[in-house]
Amino acid sequence: MSEVHVLDHPLIADKLTHMRRADTTSQDFRMLLHEISLLMGFEITRDFETVPATIETPICMGNFPVLKEHFFTIVPILRAGIGMVDGLLELMPYAHVGHIGLFRDEKTKEPVEYYFKMPKGVENSIIIVVDPMLATGGSAADAVDSLKKRGCTNIRLMNLVAAPEGIALMQERHPDVDIYVAAVDEKLNKDAYIVPGLGDAGDRIFRTK
Repeated sequence: MSEVHVLDHPLIADKLTHMRRADTTSQDFRMLLHEISLLMGFEITRDFETVPATIETPICMGNFPVLKEHFFTIVPILRAGIGMVDGLLELMPYAHVGHIGLFRDEKTKEPVEYYFKMPKGVENSIIIVVDPMLATGGSAADAVDSLKKRGCTNIRLMNLVAAPEGIALMQERHPDVDIYVAAVDEKLNKDAYIVPGLGDAGDRIFRTK
């Protein structure tokens, strides 16, 4: 079973509270999302491996750790996931960025992939799938399905706020994908919004309402 990592650092918690406020402007919402994504990035990369490298400091030669792997791919689920990319890129400017666009067919209820663009060789990459909200879990699970169909195996999921229902679905369908969140909220309401949540993240990022 995958692990759920709740990153309840005081700075993350404070910024998330400001994001939840109904009167927070889109500009501030985007800024806070950027900052939280960067802070969460420290924890989601904690297990990245290092190897010793011999370098010369201004004083002497020495052995110091450097990252063993530099092929990382940040994959936002369109559209709200885009808001989390820049924070992670600030932390890992060498990372690649892929994109997945999905919608659910109203008649069949099956996911329809309308966009999938990844760097060459992504199946050999460490992949961080990002989306602010893990509500029903359907979009995240479908996105991971799409990646696995292309041979990707080293995948982790990063969300700002999750509902227990979304976590349960992800763990059922993808027990090998760890989940990193800033908060686990109470439940979903009848409209599949997270309660208490922070509303529609995409609309708040892009001022579409």
